[in-house]
Amino acid sequence: MKKITFSIIVMLACMAIATPAAAQFNLKKAVSGAAKVTKAVTLTDEQMADYVKEYIAWMDEHNQVCADDDPYTVRLKKLTEGLTDVEGIPLNFKVYYVIDVNAFACADGSVRIFSSLMDIMSDEELLGVIGHEVGHVAHKDSKKGFRTALLTSALKDGISSQGGKAAALTDSQLGDLSEALVNATYSQKQERDADDYGYEFLKNAGKNPWAMALSFRKLKQLQEEAGAQKSSKLNQLFSTHPDLDARIQRMEERATGEGIEAPAAEASTDEVAAATAE
Repeated sequence: MKKITFSIIVMLACMAIATPAAAQFNLKKAVSGAAKVTKAVTLTDEQMADYVKEYIAWMDEHNQVCADDDPYTVRLKKLTEGLTDVEGIPLNFKVYYVIDVNAFACADGSVRIFSSLMDIMSDEELLGVIGHEVGHVAHKDSKKGFRTALLTSALKDGISSQGGKAAALTDSQLGDLSEALVNATYSQKQERDADDYGYEFLKNAGKNPWAMALSFRKLKQLQEEAGAQKSSKLNQLFSTHPDLDARIQRMEERATGEGIEAPAAEASTDEVAAATAE
């Protein structure tokens, strides 16, 4: 049985698409914590790198990571062949075997895809998700979002360090950090810029940039199918991806204007899921 994640980021500060079952973040608490961000200047890039590394290690430990020979991992490795780095930051990919529909990318280049997202998306659609999230890493949105979440949640009472070295976070602090990241949002400009970067990133890597439009089409389809009865696993998926119609149109017009053909129709999501499970 798939393990339910404790708390996670989707296309958010470490860019996530959907949130797992977790307590709702207290916005009043966030506002109160924001007053303490005055110490942000004392958080060095080295400390930030340490905290990101600690966070992703904690996430990998608290979620079931698919083995190298698992069908999900094999599929993702084949899909991401040639996607080695973004702006000099090495990319590393793993699959979480969980029931949540989600994915995220951290400032250190760690990209985590959830198996349940892979179940419902074709390869092209998944590439679009990855391209968008990598765009946030390239524009340092992920780093800035992580920094803010860190200072207003896990480190809300001030920076704790020893000789300039970042102090290790407790499980409670890491949980608070996850909740803050889940509730983080990007501006419309940041989202558009990430879309544009993802488009070029995929194209330059020899992938079909139509993947961007196709991924948004899938989100739109899920939104329409869910309707008013959206499950908790999909709520964040919709709230963090507004204006899907406009984003689909932008990406489709760009690809069409460049004379790029849309990829041939792929297998249905049911067929993809069945093939993955074999």
